[in-house]
Amino acid sequence: MENKIKEISQLLHEAGETHHIVYKIVDGDDKDWASWYSNWLLTLSKFSDILGTKPVRSELTYMLVKLDKEYVDSNTKIKWEDYYAKKLVEYFSK
Repeated sequence: MENKIKEISQLLHEAGETHHIVYKIVDGDDKDWASWYSNWLLTLSKFSDILGTKPVRSELTYMLVKLDKEYVDSNTKIKWEDYYAKKLVEYFSK
């Protein structure tokens, strides 16, 4: 499971960098960022292969929004990618 978390974390980091490049003109500002991330993760990465399942895009989008709110509220020092990866692996492994 730790290996899955690490690989998903790396994909999330890559998605973040790619998103920032795509939205460079507005300095990465995208109110619907979670939809972009979930689409990228499911169609342009090995996210589903690593996870071992292909989530429904809307459920992944929901989880990204939920995790963002949790992460902000937690005031943790953990990198966002690591936090999200752990929670996503746990959630979608049920």
